[in-house]
Amino acid sequence: MTIQSVCVYCGSSNRVDDKYKKMAATVAAALAAHKMRIVYGGGHVGLMGVLADAALAAGGEVVGIIPEHIRAHEVQHTGLTELVVVDSMHTRKSLMVERSDAFVILPGGFGTLEEAFEVLTWKQLALHNKPIVIYNAFGFWDLLTTLMEEVIAKGFAPETNRRIFKVVTTLDEMFDALNTPLDFVVDPKVKWI
Repeated sequence: MTIQSVCVYCGSSNRVDDKYKKMAATVAAALAAHKMRIVYGGGHVGLMGVLADAALAAGGEVVGIIPEHIRAHEVQHTGLTELVVVDSMHTRKSLMVERSDAFVILPGGFGTLEEAFEVLTWKQLALHNKPIVIYNAFGFWDLLTTLMEEVIAKGFAPETNRRIFKVVTTLDEMFDALNTPLDFVVDPKVKWI
């Protein structure tokens, strides 16, 4: 499957170190250079805004999906290729999954974690079989991946769950993970055995 549209989850805080902002801009420009449309949460703040601005500046397409209650606070990006305003967070997340061929998880906060685990869980349940890439910039996700290994080691998730996502630290690894054909589909019938 050719990846045409990538959902990027990332933080909305402006208080983060500039290195994370530069990383988001680099990822966005690289996705645009590879003609991969970005689907994201539609905001203009934090890494979300940096991501959108960098992709647009590089000639890429950016689709923002934002709930009305967030748009009403005027945090939506007004220069996107397309901005979709929806009625709820649930609708937003569902539409982001629907409109994407793959997922890249950049550093972020509680919302990013929640979105990441939702697409991981949906893949575990065979609700989709799209690539999921955790971009571990500056070791940001080290503790998360350690926790995930602990969950598997203690028997709360099967060992096969390691194969439903890739952890990367470079752009080359990210594109390899996005473009490598999937060799594994979780069988939900055996998930609980």
